[in-house]
Amino acid sequence: MAQQEFTDAIALLKADHRTVEELFEKFEKTSSSTQKEKLCRQICTELKIHTMLEEEIFYPALRGKIEDDTLDEAYVEHDGAKVLINDLESAGPDADFYDAKVTVLSEEIKHHVKEEEMPKEGMFAQARATDVDLVALRDQMLARKQELMAQAKAGGLPIAKPSAVNLVTA
Repeated sequence: MAQQEFTDAIALLKADHRTVEELFEKFEKTSSSTQKEKLCRQICTELKIHTMLEEEIFYPALRGKIEDDTLDEAYVEHDGAKVLINDLESAGPDADFYDAKVTVLSEEIKHHVKEEEMPKEGMFAQARATDVDLVALRDQMLARKQELMAQAKAGGLPIAKPSAVNLVTA
């Protein structure tokens, strides 16, 4: 994962989007519960790393430079995904609603990706119109991604923590 593979932070994030889309497609096509569990774990890890990169580095760099509503919605969309990710990570492929949760997660992510990648008004288009150094952000994000991938391999990433949605428990 060399820095020159990605021209800037947006190229890195788009590559992550394509990776997750492929994993969701593979999940949909398999009937093996062992394979489903493996793919689901990969999806969850990829999404956790991706959301951490966006929330720790990318979104804060854009705050005040693009529409606040765009960023606020992205955080809330991430939180919806985090709830499903945590639920899926604590379950197995034989759990109730497992496949349905992966499907809904896939649909949420497709919507989120569309919002980010939309020409003209999408987050990435807005980001390109700012003075944010997207190459420097790429370098920060790649370094953090390598740390998180090593952590995931070593013992796993921490539970995904929603930041904009308050989870009410009885």
